[in-house]
Amino acid sequence: MSGHRAAIQASTGPSLAGLPTDSAQRSAMAAEYVLGTLDTATATRVVVALAADPAWRADVTTWEARLAPIAILARPESPPPNVWDRVEARIAPAEVLKLRRRRQLGWLWLGWAVIATIGVIGLAAFAFFPKPEPPRLMTVLGNDRNLPGVLVEIDPRGNMRFTWLPATTGRQLQSPAGRAFHVWAVVPGAAAPTSLAVLPHEPGRQLVIPGGRFQPNADVVIQVTLEPEGGSPTGVPTGPIILIGRLGYVGADI
Repeated sequence: MSGHRAAIQASTGPSLAGLPTDSAQRSAMAAEYVLGTLDTATATRVVVALAADPAWRADVTTWEARLAPIAILARPESPPPNVWDRVEARIAPAEVLKLRRRRQLGWLWLGWAVIATIGVIGLAAFAFFPKPEPPRLMTVLGNDRNLPGVLVEIDPRGNMRFTWLPATTGRQLQSPAGRAFHVWAVVPGAAAPTSLAVLPHEPGRQLVIPGGRFQPNADVVIQVTLEPEGGSPTGVPTGPIILIGRLGYVGADI
């Protein structure tokens, strides 16, 4: 959204014309604004609307809360190494050519220095190289409206950690009186779901399932059902599915 805000500062006469007034269309455009897929002119109008219209502010805030947890699943990507050279070349080609020649000379001297340093340090340097971070197995459990509810992570020891995510209202989802949220693992090919635990309701408290109790794998579906207090009395789900998600690897190419 930084590009949108820069466009606002450059704009001298923003207009609200063209923005939808229907609530469903406004919500859809608010989602595009948060994702950064709007063109500059439309994004300019949305920013102006945010300053003047509470309905627009509410829709954008709601979509920011909905999409924020998904960001943790995105893998970081580095820009191509020649991006800045191309940007500089468009701004001042002559100056960039001179700067590039100085850089080439500097890199030549730096290369010799690096080679000399490697010769002195030798193979001992490999002992200090950090090991690559292993891929993480995780998922975000969402409801029937694709709103995130619980973050599920498997730590290096195989423990499963369940953490409640704040709802768009800012409050944690609560089960009705006398009822409980029961966690199940649906293993592909299994005859029935495996009971894992009952989710606690205390704010900030995590549910941790030791790795020895269940071996999580990619493509295992984790679901939460609404059951009687204390969990399902039959050992299988008896209530409706409240949250669901599929485990997958995040953080490295596998």
